[in-house]
Amino acid sequence: MLHRRDLLKSLAVLALPRLHAALPKMKITRVRLYSPPNPNPLFNQSDLVVIVETDAGLTGIGEGGSRQIIEQCAGRLIGQDPQHIEHLWQDMSRSFFYPPGREKEDAIGALDLALWDIKGKALSVPVHQLLGGAVRKFCECYNTAGSIPGVHPGMSVKERAQLTIAAGYRAFRMDAASAPANTTYNTHERINRLYEDCTQAREGVGKDGDWCIDFHQRFDLSDAVRGCNLIEPLAPYFVEDPTRTEAFAEDIPILRRKVNVPIAAGEEWGNRWDFNKLIENHDLDYIRATLPNVGGITEMMKIAALCETHFVGIIPHFTGPIATAALVNCLSTFPGPVLMEYNFQGKTFPHLPVCLDFNGGKLYPNERPGLGVELDMKPLTLVTEVTQYTTNRAQTYFRPDGSITNW
Repeated sequence: MLHRRDLLKSLAVLALPRLHAALPKMKITRVRLYSPPNPNPLFNQSDLVVIVETDAGLTGIGEGGSRQIIEQCAGRLIGQDPQHIEHLWQDMSRSFFYPPGREKEDAIGALDLALWDIKGKALSVPVHQLLGGAVRKFCECYNTAGSIPGVHPGMSVKERAQLTIAAGYRAFRMDAASAPANTTYNTHERINRLYEDCTQAREGVGKDGDWCIDFHQRFDLSDAVRGCNLIEPLAPYFVEDPTRTEAFAEDIPILRRKVNVPIAAGEEWGNRWDFNKLIENHDLDYIRATLPNVGGITEMMKIAALCETHFVGIIPHFTGPIATAALVNCLSTFPGPVLMEYNFQGKTFPHLPVCLDFNGGKLYPNERPGLGVELDMKPLTLVTEVTQYTTNRAQTYFRPDGSITNW
C-alpha cells in the first residue's frame, strides 16, 4: 500500500521537471528604449516603450521613463534573472544611495512592467493570474479625452454628460470651470461658474447617474472648501485634487474635516510612503496611484494592500496604453472599489496592434500571456540600449540572509 507521505513525495518528484520547464533559468541580456510616433512630452505621462530581452528568447514590454534614468536602472538588470522581480526592484531602488524621486520611480516602474510581462509569458498566463486572479468581470471607466460618439465642441455640459453615460461609461468627468490655458483664472469668480456647470452635470447623468470633477489643484484651501460645500447637494462621485499636491499631507486632512464630498488625489505622487498616512487616516476616499509612476506593478500591489486594509478605493490616473493594460491586470485583482480614467476611445496606436480590450465604456482583462500586449516594431524609433551591467557608484549591503539593505 502506498502511504500518503510516499504519494506526496512521488507527486512532488513528478512535478519537478514540469516546473523546471515552465520556469527556465534565464538572464537579461539587453534593455532597449524606443520612442513611439508622436511621444507624449509630459515626463510623468511618458509613453516610451521599454523592451527587456533574455537569453531564453522571452521579451518583456514596459512603458515610461526617460533615457538617462532608464539607462542607469536598466544597467542593474543585465545578467540578472528576470523572475526575481522583488529583488530587482529593491536593487534598482536602493543601489545608488539616494532614495528614488518620482522621475526615477517612473523609470523603475517601466522596467518592472516588462519583468512581470516576462514572468507571465514564461508561465503562459496573464499577469492578473500571477496576482491571484480577477475578482471583477471588467473595470468601469470614465472618459477624459477619448472621442465619444456624438460629442463635439461647443456642447453644453448637460449634453456631454448625457452622451457619456449613454456610451456606457460609469461616470461623466469634468474640469472645474475651465478657462483657456495661459489666461487669467479668477478663483472667486470661477467658483460661482463651478456650481452652474455641476448642476448641468447632475441633470445630464440623471438622478441615479454618476459624475465627478477635477479641481486640478486650481484652488487655495479656502476656495477648495467653498467649492466642495457648494456642490455637495449635487452628490459628485468624487472631487479630484482639490488642493495643491505639495500641500496634500497638510491640507487634505483639514479639508476632510470641513467637507462631506468624496475626495480623490495622488496622480502626481509616487510610492506607498506618499499615500500611507492619508490612507491610514481615511483622509482620502480614492487614491489616484497609477502605473508606471508608483514604481510598477510590484509597488502598486503594495499600495493596493494598504487601500484594502482601510477600505479606500483606487481610481488611477492614465499614462500610456501599455501602462493602462498593466493597470487592468492589477486592478482586476483588487477587491475594493475601482474606476479607471480612460482617454483612448477612438484612438489607434500604430506600434500596438494588440493592447487594450475596451468596449462600451469598460476595460476587460484578457487571457493573453503577460500584459497581453503585442508590439509592431516598425513605427518605433530606438532611443538607447543597455547591454552592460552597471557597477559605477552602485553600492548596497546585504543582510545575512541575502536580502538587500541600505549602504
